[in-house]
Amino acid sequence: MQDAYFDGQVAVVTGAGGTLCSEIACHLADLGAKVVLVGRTFAKLQVVADRITAKGRLCLPAACDVTDEAAVSELAERVRRQWGPCRFLINGAGGNHIKAMTTRTAFEADELSDAKPADLVGFFDLDLSMFEQVLKINTLGTVIPCRVFGKQMASGGGGAMVNFASMNSYCPLTRVPAYAMSKAAVVNLTQWMAAYFAPAGIRINAVAPGFFVNERSKQYLGTPETGLTARGDQVIRHTPMARFGEARDLLGCVSWLLDDRSAAFVTGVTIPVDGGFLTRSGI
Repeated sequence: MQDAYFDGQVAVVTGAGGTLCSEIACHLADLGAKVVLVGRTFAKLQVVADRITAKGRLCLPAACDVTDEAAVSELAERVRRQWGPCRFLINGAGGNHIKAMTTRTAFEADELSDAKPADLVGFFDLDLSMFEQVLKINTLGTVIPCRVFGKQMASGGGGAMVNFASMNSYCPLTRVPAYAMSKAAVVNLTQWMAAYFAPAGIRINAVAPGFFVNERSKQYLGTPETGLTARGDQVIRHTPMARFGEARDLLGCVSWLLDDRSAAFVTGVTIPVDGGFLTRSGI
């Protein structure tokens, strides 16, 4: 499976301890890249690192907060000294928080009542500190790695980045205003950076995953095996392919976007990987 184009090149994957980006990291390692695994929890990164090294591939697990530019810069310099400049960057770090989510899909009058239900969280009840944290991890958590590792790419003659957008980038899903706002920003940022960095030989694109199976999705959507929640059932009925995505479904798209042999004239685009979710209006 080793590929001469990726062989020996440095690939940085943020969010590498998660379900989706761990598979992307392992795939890039299988292609021969030297993979830097970036995430907040070292124990999760070590699990991925063990999978990679068991195959005789190279990786470097590094616990790092991608919203801390000094920490990311320190890591980048460590990588440069050890392996050379970054050639590929996957910006998969991000997330949401339950305190930045409403419990309803639309305003109702009792949201303003002093006697409203204890479990009701409307727009006026959202924890703005958590709202801000969601915006920060999804936006600055993309900007900062692009700045830091983009400098290495520009100095090294080029490279490719793939950012993580979402279905929320196209149309905000109910209950998740902070997440939707931040993922819309990722698409705009991807376009802006693609134009800005084109003279440096750096291509920047994004993927917009639909509804994928991971630990978080199981809590909110359920699974076909254990039973779907009402929201999960809505998702499946709205998805023409009638299933949730698996991490492997992202690998071909990400590999293609990184590869100058097949995507050299592709930059600034966001590609849905969603089983057709965006094709169905719901009516």
